Amino acid sequence: MNVQTPESDTTLEERSSMPAGISRERRHSDRKLMLSQMSLKYGLVSVFLAMMVGFWMLLPAFGSMSNIWVILESMAIVVVAALGVTFSLAVGGWDLSIGSNISFVVMVGAIFLVEFNSGAVVALVACLATGLLIGGVNALLIVKGKVPDMIATLGTMFVFQGLALVIAGGNNIAPGMTLANGRTAPGAMGAVFNWIGNGTIGLGIPGLVVILAATVVAVFVLLELSRFGRTMYALGINREAARLAGVPVNRYRAAAYLLSGLLGGVAGVMLLGLLGNGQVNAGSPYLLECVAAALIAYAFLGLKRPSVQGTVFGALFVSVVINGLTMFNVPYYAEDTTYGLLLMLALILTFSVGGRSQPTGSWLLRGRIARRRGVPAP
Repeated sequence: MNVQTPESDTTLEERSSMPAGISRERRHSDRKLMLSQMSLKYGLVSVFLAMMVGFWMLLPAFGSMSNIWVILESMAIVVVAALGVTFSLAVGGWDLSIGSNISFVVMVGAIFLVEFNSGAVVALVACLATGLLIGGVNALLIVKGKVPDMIATLGTMFVFQGLALVIAGGNNIAPGMTLANGRTAPGAMGAVFNWIGNGTIGLGIPGLVVILAATVVAVFVLLELSRFGRTMYALGINREAARLAGVPVNRYRAAAYLLSGLLGGVAGVMLLGLLGNGQVNAGSPYLLECVAAALIAYAFLGLKRPSVQGTVFGALFVSVVINGLTMFNVPYYAEDTTYGLLLMLALILTFSVGGRSQPTGSWLLRGRIARRRGVPAP
């Protein structure tokens, strides 16, 4: 009986009939390939763990509970915004407007709180609605206008970056500021936004970390565990195959950008609470961090696709590196170089892994296409 082995196209009988030297060489080659793939698959995680241990041994304060909270707080806004980018990547697109989204939401929220004295609830609704509006503009340009994703979101990035300056008159918005009419701004940030940025709950868990955890759980369930999320991944794999399988492609693409905009709005709320005032272009630096986190996700465990867990890992990796370098008194202006090097490492690991992994959602496409053709699903 010929038994096919998963590692090779040869059968056991064929292997047994091989000369001993060739058989040993084949086994050695198989083991070498397996070790190579394992090292590339877990290489980034191994580097991260080694780096954590190294920082802890050289700087005992690195492992303190207070520093752990600092790391989690520093990555909270990045993770929430990067998860928005992950939605766009899942459907095969890109959202480069995430930084301007955050900036514009910060200024809108500050205007409602400080100038209009609207209260926290109205300001929160305004911030989230603004994020959805930006996502809706992106969806309209990309889905209806047929503008390529990167070009469309690059355009909206500049538009909303400029609008953030326009609505604030080019100035920061802070409690107690003098308005254009000469009066003092009547509002303040309020208890809710102060808690979001600087408050704690339970055993000293920061408010930013609470929002981070809730967002990650919600997005993980939606994108990784639900049929909706698997369909998004399937759309990103092959748009035409998804269309043939009966997937409403345009609706899913629009939903991805709306969700990206909404998460940008959440990130803007978090940043406004952290800053305590509306700073012009406060969200711009987050674009590079979000891109780095979302692309490092491709190298996480050899998935070679966007994922919630990979994005969280990417943001954690970057935050740990920056935190460690800061504790070593490395100048802040070296951060961009660090982001670039980490991104290059992740991309090398992603595209150097041998073979192509089976992306999540491909089974869903095959099953839908098979049902539409009236044949058994594979």
